[in-house]
Amino acid sequence: MKASDLFVRALEAEEVEYIFGIPGEENLDLLNALKDSSIRLILTRHEQAAGFMAATYGRLTGKTGVCLATLGPGATNLVTAAAYAQLGAMPMLMITGQKPIKASKQGEFQIVDVVDMMQPLTKYTRQLSSAHNIPARVREAFRRAGDERPGAAHLELPEDIAREETEVGVITRSRFTNPRASEDSIEAALAMMNTARHPLLLIGAGANRRQTCAALREFVDKSGIPFFSTQMGKGVLDERHPLYLGTAALSGEDYLHRAIEAADLIINVGHDVVEKPPFIMADDPVSDIDNPDLAGAGHAGSARVIHINYITAAIDAVYHPQQGVIGDIADSIERLTAALEPSRQWDFSRFMSVKRHLDEHLQQGIADSRFPIYPQRLVHDVRQSMPEDGIIALDNGIYKIWFARNYPAYQSNTVLLDNALATMGAGLPSAMAAKIVNPQRKVMAICGDGGFMMNSQELETAVRLNLDLVVLVLRDDAYGMIKWKQTDMGFDNFGLDYGNPDFVDYARCYGAQGHRVESAGALQPLLQECLDSPGVHLLEVPVDYSENDHILNHEIKELSRTI
Repeated sequence: MKASDLFVRALEAEEVEYIFGIPGEENLDLLNALKDSSIRLILTRHEQAAGFMAATYGRLTGKTGVCLATLGPGATNLVTAAAYAQLGAMPMLMITGQKPIKASKQGEFQIVDVVDMMQPLTKYTRQLSSAHNIPARVREAFRRAGDERPGAAHLELPEDIAREETEVGVITRSRFTNPRASEDSIEAALAMMNTARHPLLLIGAGANRRQTCAALREFVDKSGIPFFSTQMGKGVLDERHPLYLGTAALSGEDYLHRAIEAADLIINVGHDVVEKPPFIMADDPVSDIDNPDLAGAGHAGSARVIHINYITAAIDAVYHPQQGVIGDIADSIERLTAALEPSRQWDFSRFMSVKRHLDEHLQQGIADSRFPIYPQRLVHDVRQSMPEDGIIALDNGIYKIWFARNYPAYQSNTVLLDNALATMGAGLPSAMAAKIVNPQRKVMAICGDGGFMMNSQELETAVRLNLDLVVLVLRDDAYGMIKWKQTDMGFDNFGLDYGNPDFVDYARCYGAQGHRVESAGALQPLLQECLDSPGVHLLEVPVDYSENDHILNHEIKELSRTI
């Protein structure tokens, strides 16, 4: 058989369902082999979007998502998606083409050393130099991408190798279980919990696995230890739980950080420093540290930290846990739950006081009738419109902070945001992948006008795929997140404002439905109507961020200090 056919058979052996991408001339043998396979090709309008979709598929399913591009410019367009998957711990395989490597009449035309380019952005990158090596290389790429901690892998298939004849067979998938944490580490963690007075549970992105969610529910219900989450840990536990203290959306001095300051033990499940740290470890108050870059960061004081994860902690100046429990997270939590008995000396009164004040503050602004709409009302109306299992996919902008802080997630993987690479442009492609994976669930992309325009061409892809999808475009005609930072740093407003198309007409040009929100009260009924209607619906929502600086940089800090 041809090597390209062998390659596709190897992908089928890995149970690949979709390949997202844009084939080029150098992929044509592979494309022809895909034609008669069980794998569905999702043709996108930009390789970056294909990469975001493949990474999100991996995030949602736990299986490696696959994307395809040609050589040179096609491959370079995957770079941001590679970093997105690698930093965000999403299993993804990128396949790129290349000119013939044994003999070529085209010299260096379009040639980039893609394997070398992908080296710092992936767990594994190889050029296939022989058809004989295809089964082993494919199996290893999937193994590396999926092993904890998951990430990106890359294979380059040159034209002449794809045309080779071979009789090699595929390698079947390996079956394995994650290693268990040592008994000594379990006992050491239990001892730290038993001697603590104010233990606090932190849930990070690494805990967002189906079995881990169930194990953590049992741990919290038995122990009664309050918990909070990182942005990428939202929804691992239902955030209506009476012991939920909030999400670390701001870097410091939010209500939640008053609870962190009071903890003498933080049980850190599934977090690593790739995601912006929700607290920093230091013996002295942050204000006493002679480093202006740490000013205002969340402070854990002298609290001890237990690191429960699949892999050991990456030691950083702000994170150096005293105890690791390294192995399968669900198994570790189950063993801790079985052995742990709630301690009479535990005192959560400070935590619960913080929660009461935070819950009161989160109610402010939810009925604000001013227009353009204010963020608190926006978040509230979206939550009211979405069902419990509905999925929102956030692009990156100032609204991400408001949704991370104010939007309660009821189930895992129902708030898709990126707090690792934090790239713009991923919101719409991520929502499309979420809808492909979960066709029966309501899905909404929430994008700023800046991030939306970075991959807005994928509206055509969504329409072509007959997706039922709602796209919120939050319009402020500026890069709002950077304007907020610009104001906070005392700089003049400069260089961040732009113009926009008429988004309603823009959506219609692609065959989608376009809507414009013209009052605060009109948002939720229109959201509900669009969620209940077939097709792709874009809503242009003017937003007012004028109070961001006052609320996020001043009011919250001042009010939280009074608790």
